[in-house]
Amino acid sequence: MGNPFQDQLLKAGIVSKKQVHKAKQEKNQQRKQQRSNKEKLVDKNKLKLQQAADEKTRRDRELNKKKEEQARQKAISAEINQLITDNCIARDESCDIVYNFEHNKKVKRIFVNAEMKQQIVQGKLGIARIEGRYELVTKAVAEKIQRRNAKRVVIYDAVEEAVDENDPYSDYEIPDDLTW
Repeated sequence: MGNPFQDQLLKAGIVSKKQVHKAKQEKNQQRKQQRSNKEKLVDKNKLKLQQAADEKTRRDRELNKKKEEQARQKAISAEINQLITDNCIARDESCDIVYNFEHNKKVKRIFVNAEMKQQIVQGKLGIARIEGRYELVTKAVAEKIQRRNAKRVVIYDAVEEAVDENDPYSDYEIPDDLTW
């Protein structure tokens, strides 16, 4: 079935069959171009949607990694706090000697007794930070804390200092009772 308007024009002799056929071809070509343009437009939209989805999943992965890292750090911090509170060495009124040490380029102080001071100097005790205060912990606990987070152990020297062979004062021992 053709177009009734074209049929009327043919019967009237105003247009020829070639012209009708040419008009149909042009109309079909226009339809094909419109379809391909729509498909290209749909393809571009699909591509944009896919890129947006990929970007969103990438951001979500990064956020998840950050959240997992924060949760892991929080768990480590809680574990360190538990280690310090369970294993801190109790200090009482007999701890009247001020032991000064450096932390974050500031001189801090902690009250200890003579035995505790000697153990700190020998490396048998360490000083760990928990919630803004400082506590004494044993060497084993200080090592555990240092493995988890080195910033939480303020003083703990696991390495002995090297002695210089040419030191003229190597025969003289520095007294431990000096305070600064």
